[in-house]
Amino acid sequence: MISSVASSSYWTTTAVVTMFSALPRTTGCSAGCRLPIARRSAGDSSSGSSIWLNCWDPSRREREIRGPKASAVVRPVGRGCGSVTRRAVLAWDMGAEEEVGYSRCFLRARNGEELLFCIRREVEAGKLSSEIATRLEELYYNYRNAVMQSGDPSAKEIILSNMAVAFDRVLLDVEDPFSFLPCHKAIREPFDYYMFGQNYLRPLIDFRTSYIGNLSLFFDMEEKLKRGHNIILFSNHQTEADPALISLLLERTNLYFAEKMAFVAGDRVVTDPLCKPFSMGRSGSQVIWIAPSGGRDRPDPLTGEWNPAPFDASSMDNMRRLLDHSGVVGHMYPLALLCYEVMPPPREVEKQIGERRKISFHGIGLSVAPKINFAEITAGCENPDEAKEVFSQAAYDSMIEHYNVLESAIYGCKGLNASNSIVSLSQPWL
Repeated sequence: MISSVASSSYWTTTAVVTMFSALPRTTGCSAGCRLPIARRSAGDSSSGSSIWLNCWDPSRREREIRGPKASAVVRPVGRGCGSVTRRAVLAWDMGAEEEVGYSRCFLRARNGEELLFCIRREVEAGKLSSEIATRLEELYYNYRNAVMQSGDPSAKEIILSNMAVAFDRVLLDVEDPFSFLPCHKAIREPFDYYMFGQNYLRPLIDFRTSYIGNLSLFFDMEEKLKRGHNIILFSNHQTEADPALISLLLERTNLYFAEKMAFVAGDRVVTDPLCKPFSMGRSGSQVIWIAPSGGRDRPDPLTGEWNPAPFDASSMDNMRRLLDHSGVVGHMYPLALLCYEVMPPPREVEKQIGERRKISFHGIGLSVAPKINFAEITAGCENPDEAKEVFSQAAYDSMIEHYNVLESAIYGCKGLNASNSIVSLSQPWL
């Protein structure tokens, strides 16, 4: 089926869905695998138009907050390190309870104690299970402790406002579950789920010890994207929060690129009640982020050291073939991400939905390598199977080079001095 789809001169909705449904299970931390493919139609000499999968229209969803009486806004609530503004999501109720028919208890909480009381009240009312309630309480304490580590003078306000909205969104989804389609368009109104995720994660980043590698390449990719090109990022994967953390590092310099990224996701982030509200704010354009390893990086059971998991050659080859047959110019880049301290996964893979979430305030890093060319890398290969393995290993090795530089900058305390001839580190937010 893949070969027949790939030989088509154009992409149809069915073809793209079939192509991606044939991929091995590969997870990105964020949902919203909206899969638009830019292509050039027959006889079209322009730089390329876009084919988009038909996505669910958020305006059709019942029991959502609508109208001027119910809105989500973002307000500055203090300053982070340097010139980084920390903002919290503040939600206005103003009679929305009558419009949507579900409890707004969390949004009315004036402090942490009232927030936790609301959890117990919803359990007693039969609207929350005791299992979810326990996880929400644990999440509150972990988030509170992490944000307090930042030393931000507005930490208490940030904690209350962000956790109130997070709990409100979880309760809404428990009462009226949202179902993700194979392609998902970010829900930006009437409630902006994208900014909700950004503002929730922003206070957890120590920007003083965070770095971007090869910022000039992100500008280059952004220009290619604006010209209608397709871009695939082959990355390691560390936390459920990877999409938001990537966007937060790029929002000062490459906001257009950050908001256009699509993330290939697994089941967990579109089924776990505590993950779904964050996943609902993600979609993208012709930039696809994928973790070819198939899951999050885990620490070595003997040494405790974190190392990126190997890339799966078949996953990479499927994405490469998709790019090659899209009909327009496409580019592939290895991407390194170091952020596991912010929200580390369980040390072992858990099959059951509902893992415990630890959170901390920490520096993170992101670095992109120069684009890779399949034909050049595999020129000496004798057969397709060998070519797949060689290409996958080359992409992985490139990512590892960048990961090691980020590790040296953040954990080796070398900071910007960890830069070398391959990776140029910067902190554009300072």
